[in-house]
Amino acid sequence: MIAADLRQTYDEQGYVIIRNAIDPDLAAETAAHVQWLIKKHPDTRPEQFHHNLLVDDPFMHRLAGDDRLLDIVAQFIGPEIALFAAHYIAKRPYDGQAVLWHQDGTYWPLEPMEVTTLWLAATDSTVENGCMRVLPGTQHNRLLSRAELEEVDDGKNVLASGIHPSQIDDSAAVDIELKAGDVSIHNPRIIHGSNANTSDQWRVGLTLRYIPPSTWVKWEGHRNILFRGQPASGVANLYAERPRYIPGEHMPFKGCEDW
Repeated sequence: MIAADLRQTYDEQGYVIIRNAIDPDLAAETAAHVQWLIKKHPDTRPEQFHHNLLVDDPFMHRLAGDDRLLDIVAQFIGPEIALFAAHYIAKRPYDGQAVLWHQDGTYWPLEPMEVTTLWLAATDSTVENGCMRVLPGTQHNRLLSRAELEEVDDGKNVLASGIHPSQIDDSAAVDIELKAGDVSIHNPRIIHGSNANTSDQWRVGLTLRYIPPSTWVKWEGHRNILFRGQPASGVANLYAERPRYIPGEHMPFKGCEDW
């Protein structure tokens, strides 16, 4: 359960940190999943393991549907929970890409914008290896449109667009340093980003974007994952079926025999 003061911090600052949200073994399996994906998709940068590569993966269903994470999410969006997007932003040592300043909600076709993001640390996330940075309080800003962003398609950033530097005062930026197994939770309107990883350590983070089934995801053909509750009447969301674990096709994990 989330203490009332943590929810108050989230509402005031736009983010909050939960320590030891999952156990070290599951965090290690999450980091191992990235290495497995790298071998399976050698031509894809590890910052770009998106939902389309994860929605039919039994380990992702197991991880994102962990009751410890869902119990946290329920404090923010209620008891009925679906995952609309998962994305590993895994930064390799020495050349891990930066993330431009942005608001998540700018990129999402959600109606209404009722969503919360869990940023799960599979490895320690530090200033040195490019941890997430936030501008507290900016969740009260209006949500910028894609047309208002600066295009920066230079191959050095996870996103090809971001908020123009002239609109950013990063003097109050907070570095979200996490230990493996911690999560941070942030508002879809808060301005955040991260620096490149120039250290000798991996920084493996997983963003999990949860919505209530009443939120419509307006991407044609997009499949969400329903964990708790039922599909909402009149909301045209699609949901993936629970995948079956296939040895050799999927990464083995603790409990995979139950899949």
